[in-house]
Amino acid sequence: MSFYELNKSERIQCVDKINQQILSELKTGKEKFTLYYFSDEDTYIRKSGYLAIGKIYNSQPELHSKVIKFLESAFKNENEKVRQTVINAAGEIGKKDFDCIEKLMEQGLADKHHSVRNAVIGSIKKMSEKNPKPTLEFAKHYLHHPDKEIRREICHGIELRGRTHPKEVLPLLKELENDKTARVRNTLVHVIGQIAYKKGCLEIVIKDLASWKNKELVKDALEEIIDVHYRYRNFAVKTQEEAIEHIEHSDLASLLEKKE
Repeated sequence: MSFYELNKSERIQCVDKINQQILSELKTGKEKFTLYYFSDEDTYIRKSGYLAIGKIYNSQPELHSKVIKFLESAFKNENEKVRQTVINAAGEIGKKDFDCIEKLMEQGLADKHHSVRNAVIGSIKKMSEKNPKPTLEFAKHYLHHPDKEIRREICHGIELRGRTHPKEVLPLLKELENDKTARVRNTLVHVIGQIAYKKGCLEIVIKDLASWKNKELVKDALEEIIDVHYRYRNFAVKTQEEAIEHIEHSDLASLLEKKE
């Protein structure tokens, strides 16, 4: 029976059981049930496992070293679900304490399985929102990494912080404006669009894009911004018409006029 086939009270009991068993095993140095939860086929069981790790780390400082030791050991597991859950657990810790999980994030970026790398993206998103300074500094080091997938993952990972603090993220995105890899370039355009439709962001994004040298990329970003304001019209702060009008009155108006 999957997690969401349980009723609400049963789910609460299930989560409590997971928390208790993981806490007990961290104290005793055993890993049987913890690895069982970390490798479960059910996404929500794995999520309960990594959330438990985060709660234990944050509430019981005396277990910090044991938590990190367990995560470092578990990341060597051949099961990609275990490694994915390790990275998600590290992301929970990194929302407050980044230094101790930085090595795990580095390893996750280079993992052979896409689900683990995707967990790094998700972790960078939540860490950059709650603990931006070290997370964005970490991201900055990988913007010109020789592996195109790592560059793409970092670009995608800093998106969430950009939605609320675009001025912190745009300088990092600008580092990628001349990236020749299509997947990186497409992700960059996507992220710019995702930032631009949020409250107070369009004006900042458009002003910043005016300083970018790669005008072809900027044109693509403008097109994405306009399109996003239609696709997300139920959530965007401005209408598509208002977004277009703002661009028309900006330093980028000539680029918009050249679009057919």
